[in-house]
Amino acid sequence: MSTPTSVTGQRLPAQRTDASAQGAVETVIDEACRILHLPTIRSRFEDLAENALRERATYKDFLADLLEAECAHREERKKIRLVREAGFPRPKRLEDFDYAANPNITPEQVNTLADPAWVTAGQPLCLIGDSGTGKSHLLIGIGTAIAEAGMKVRYTTTANLVNELAEAADEKKLARTITRYGRVDLLCLDELGYLDLDKAGAKLLFQVFTEREERRAIAIASNAPFSEWKQTFTDPRLCSAIVDRVTFNAHIIETGVDSYRLAQTQKKRRR
Repeated sequence: MSTPTSVTGQRLPAQRTDASAQGAVETVIDEACRILHLPTIRSRFEDLAENALRERATYKDFLADLLEAECAHREERKKIRLVREAGFPRPKRLEDFDYAANPNITPEQVNTLADPAWVTAGQPLCLIGDSGTGKSHLLIGIGTAIAEAGMKVRYTTTANLVNELAEAADEKKLARTITRYGRVDLLCLDELGYLDLDKAGAKLLFQVFTEREERRAIAIASNAPFSEWKQTFTDPRLCSAIVDRVTFNAHIIETGVDSYRLAQTQKKRRR
């Protein structure tokens, strides 16, 4: 076999020819990864190839490592995307919750809700307690865990949702908006009971509950016990229907009345 020559006709050393061939192979791999949208393989194939040589791995083992790395990174990107799309106002994780500060809540209760089985079953979750008792932390933390499990989650406050529904009704887009909220696997509704709703707003919210009833899960955080929801939903029949829907087959956690934030502030002042 003749020695390869350069474009000038000069003979190239074998080592340089090998380097050129290697570069051409890497170019092909890089371009193929771009076309096939395999960013992890594109960035890691050299390291994984060197590792395969060291361990004398088979071609199948090397291919499996490449695909496993791509799948793992893709799954991680999916988790990040689903959490971002949920619209949480701030990051909160269940592992950061201080159970010692609130003995009303047990890790066993919360860990059960981190499993998406109840969401798949379309069951409601109600977090009831005074301000500062950890309701929003739990709501966001549970929502984050469900999103990271691969399910679609949407977070909003009651006031924001009612305003959005009212604007959609004015623009004759109400059905489309309710359908959009009906499609997410878990709707996290915060701050129920902080503001009184007029009859029109309560009816709009009721339509979302009806759209999701026993098909899609909803998690609600409220500073008012169910007996006081009639102050938020001034129509007694409507209030009764809403309470009936969000408590049927529901997980109910009462977070108590002792504010964690107030206790921390007082503790700092004493120091």
